[in-house]
Amino acid sequence: MAEIDPAKARRATDAVPSIPCDAEGPVFREPWEAQAFAMALALYDRGLFAWPEWATILGDEIKKAQAAGDPDTGETYYQHWLNALERMVAEKGVTDASTLRRYHDAWDHAADRTPHGTPIELKPEDFR
Repeated sequence: MAEIDPAKARRATDAVPSIPCDAEGPVFREPWEAQAFAMALALYDRGLFAWPEWATILGDEIKKAQAAGDPDTGETYYQHWLNALERMVAEKGVTDASTLRRYHDAWDHAADRTPHGTPIELKPEDFR
């Protein structure tokens, strides 16, 4: 799982109260959720966005999903987080939508060829 600084996580949960937490901080159902959370913390630390801006985009992504039929049970929270992360980096010019799609497809390809329980590694052939 991604290594997350507890003080940084606390600042994020104070700024974005919808983050699923327990008494010790954010909780994640899957390792990728912690990784997406850690990526957002790293981009925040680099000054890419302020937490209120993040909360607005995340809220927009959640509303969009709800309008499309998301049951809003909490199980899809980090999918919305990931969508907000992708949107943020595209809007800020860190990358573009085609590069995001290329990596998404490469990860799908890598996951398809990787035996269950084995870490997924991207290889050049995953980008074809």
